Amino acid sequence: MSASPPKTCVRFSEIARSYDALLCDVWGVIHNGREAFPDACAALGRYRAEVGPVVLISNSPRPHAQVIEQLDGLGVPREAWSEIVTSGDATRLLLAERAPGPAWMVGPERDLALYDGLGVEFSELADATFISVTGPYDDETEEPADYRDRFIDAVSRDLVLICANPDVVVQRGDRLIYCGGALAQLYESLGGRVLMAGKPYPIIYDLSLKKAQAALGRPVDKARVLCIGDGLPTDIRGANAQGLDVLFVASGIHGAETILADGTLNAAAVADLLHQDGLSATYAIADLIW
Repeated sequence: MSASPPKTCVRFSEIARSYDALLCDVWGVIHNGREAFPDACAALGRYRAEVGPVVLISNSPRPHAQVIEQLDGLGVPREAWSEIVTSGDATRLLLAERAPGPAWMVGPERDLALYDGLGVEFSELADATFISVTGPYDDETEEPADYRDRFIDAVSRDLVLICANPDVVVQRGDRLIYCGGALAQLYESLGGRVLMAGKPYPIIYDLSLKKAQAALGRPVDKARVLCIGDGLPTDIRGANAQGLDVLFVASGIHGAETILADGTLNAAAVADLLHQDGLSATYAIADLIW
């Protein structure tokens, strides 16, 4: 993959037919946690109708069935996607290896479906054999520092932390909120061991490419698979590690740095941002529109 600045696109249709399948991020690309982005949904729907399958690849810590319910509730049309693979789906493989635990479960009650049928038992930190994190207990009010003292204790006992959502922050409406990745980042900085299966890690891409192959009905040529995403440490880094082409959607979590006042792409800012993180993107676009 070239380290040269990404090619700037105004419309997705400029490049869409160069690829047989898409692996597309969800939060920040097709919705913001409160509402769907109609243009992005329409672009994916058109690609799926005219070109090939769209596999949504999400760092949601929940299994894909729950994400489908969320997308339906936000008004994302089912015509916009073919399959969904989540970090929760991939993380269940790691959790099953450690059942019954017990685990100290960190995260809101809405994420409990992650553990269904795995035989994982829960306990307080003092009795846990590992930690499972989907996010803060309350992502509206808590931040990683609130967990520091408990994490220091866990690191002293050499407990592994399994993180079901590698995202550090996501956009909810007009705010950025902390995700599981922020807690994992703190735990690792304290000397703890962390395991993750979502983006940018290989497991979730293996699952997603298998889904794309099944939808295509033939082997996948990785040179003709395009990743789409807005997160540098997850979407872009993951695509780079897999040797896949990637379209960076600048208006997501990095929008304040990469979108000009008139809503257009600041190509120089995008190139600088990628260079600072040692990453590359094949293409960059302000918003995902056909």
